[in-house]
Amino acid sequence: MSERVIVIDAEVMNGMPCFRGTRVPLKNLFDYLEGGDSLDEFLRQFPSVSQEMAIQALEEAKESLLASIS
Repeated sequence: MSERVIVIDAEVMNGMPCFRGTRVPLKNLFDYLEGGDSLDEFLRQFPSVSQEMAIQALEEAKESLLASIS
């Protein structure tokens, strides 16, 4: 996927960063992982998010974090 998987649209979830084409906030993924749940559990609860989308979101977040601290 060359297109960003996380989008911000003022018309969707009040502008929260969400997975493209869904109403699933990125924060939900972080909350699940932080709570000790697996990526598979997150994907079961949010079937509109594919595994590829979730992995790309984590990669984008990692790149953004590393860029901000370097």
